[in-house]
Amino acid sequence: MGAATEDPELWAFLASRHRGEILSGTIAAIERFGVFVALDDGPDHPIFPGVGFISIPELSWRRFEAASDVVQVGQRVSCTFLQFDTWNGEARLSLKATQPDPFQEFADNVRAGRRLRGQVTKLVPFGAFVQVAEGIEGLVPLQELTSTPVATPQEVVATGDEVTVTVTDVDRERRRLFLSRRQA
Repeated sequence: MGAATEDPELWAFLASRHRGEILSGTIAAIERFGVFVALDDGPDHPIFPGVGFISIPELSWRRFEAASDVVQVGQRVSCTFLQFDTWNGEARLSLKATQPDPFQEFADNVRAGRRLRGQVTKLVPFGAFVQVAEGIEGLVPLQELTSTPVATPQEVVATGDEVTVTVTDVDRERRRLFLSRRQA
């Protein structure tokens, strides 16, 4: 069993938390696999730098390279409680759940057929990603890059290029935006 089972105060504290509850604390440590949060309320953790833990995907809606791009050690945070990790004896937290999802805000104002300007951010074998708003990227599939068939996106665009695209689909549930350069 994990360390929490040997610490009745910690176990009782974590077992009394509810999903969706807001917990506040201070960033205690940043690791490559996530961030430890020393919670304001409750006991200290017997092993880890904090009882709260935010996994990398729960840090932000926006794309980032390192956790330190989002938070700093010593920074105060308020997070949503997701679940009690009974093995590690920690409160799994989400920082992004306390913030509006920029994709949903974007989707409220955009429909298929809308023309947008954006910058090519990444080329992949099946197309190109284009940033059309702060934190919002969409995929232009290979067949939608140009009216003449190409084998690779590098034949028609490069990272950093400014392009005009047309929205072809907005998938709110999966948070995906599909674009066409051919239809623009």
